[in-house]
Amino acid sequence: MTRSDLVEELAARFAQLTHRDAELAVKTVLDAMSEALVRGHRIEIRGFGSFSINRRPPRIGRNPRSGESVQIPEKRVPHFKPGKALREAVDAGTALANVKTHA
Repeated sequence: MTRSDLVEELAARFAQLTHRDAELAVKTVLDAMSEALVRGHRIEIRGFGSFSINRRPPRIGRNPRSGESVQIPEKRVPHFKPGKALREAVDAGTALANVKTHA
């Protein structure tokens, strides 16, 4: 699902929302989540999952072309951990898909 798919779904489910309003709502939510992660905050959405920041320590890597060692600096990267309800729903959907393909 893309961002525009999400806007379309929101506009379709709520007739009182115009396409422009749905687009603004999606943009506002995603911007707020991005800003929270940039500030180092954790985002928790019950039943869906949580977003946090993981620290990747500095390390020595290799340039694949030359084989020389390269210093890779520390990074902060976003991390998503699905909630129990989402994990179970995805697993049930996977099990259902396997039954349909093997039947």
